[in-house]
Amino acid sequence: MRKSFVNTQAPMLAGVVKENTPKNAIATINNLFVGGATGIDLHLSCFEEQYRTIEAIKSVVNASRLPILALNYNLSYDKGIYEDTEESRTELILKAIEAGAAAADIQGYTFDLASKTGFREEFSHLNYSFIKNNPKEIVVDSKVIDKQIEFIEKVHFMGAEVLLSNHPGIPMTTQQVVDLALFVEKRKPDIIKIVTVANNEEEMIEGFKTMVVLKKEVKTPVSYHCSGKFGGLTRVVNPTLGGFMCFCNDRYTHNSDMSQPLLSTAKAIFDNLNKIK
Repeated sequence: MRKSFVNTQAPMLAGVVKENTPKNAIATINNLFVGGATGIDLHLSCFEEQYRTIEAIKSVVNASRLPILALNYNLSYDKGIYEDTEESRTELILKAIEAGAAAADIQGYTFDLASKTGFREEFSHLNYSFIKNNPKEIVVDSKVIDKQIEFIEKVHFMGAEVLLSNHPGIPMTTQQVVDLALFVEKRKPDIIKIVTVANNEEEMIEGFKTMVVLKKEVKTPVSYHCSGKFGGLTRVVNPTLGGFMCFCNDRYTHNSDMSQPLLSTAKAIFDNLNKIK
């Protein structure tokens, strides 16, 4: 029976797995499970080419006691980001769903590579608060949105859930983030993820406020935090304010996102805050 990613106790401690073989991925997942993770964030693109198969991914899914979110950010194990077509990128995600993964991460720019690096200028005249300052991964083209909805429906038909992720790459106000969340919610994902930027204390505090408002205004579970110099605290504070998950590392390696906390650190924070509550 397929596990559920969304029907877990929030905040989820999502252990990030960026390994090059199924054997290594299973070992990391087991370490994360023992450490207290409640979900797995599996980077499919880190697998060597020979392991990007349904059978290989199924071996990881079957070995995991935790629900797996499958994602493909075109991140290789040791060579950074590589170029690929959207058809190939999304095909690998579907292989993971066929292999039994609980959920798929559908990035905001899916089927529209032009919006991966910045907002498409031809739509800049539209009256959306969240398109100011050239955000990345935000699509307003109705044709692309229809294609994304079709893909989301396909994942749902296969029995899995969808996390729709957006990484605008810029600071955004509370209202802009809430407007964006409500806009993408219409595509009917099961979870919404938004990552903005906090370059100073004011933007960090705005990030805390934003999470509180998102919890009140958006029905779909939302994972929201900031990157940037002052974004680190939002990764562990926002889940306590109603955010769906915190992305964690079992340990740091050459390909880790160093802004993501260690699982041991995040778990200790959440456990101690629960004692206070």
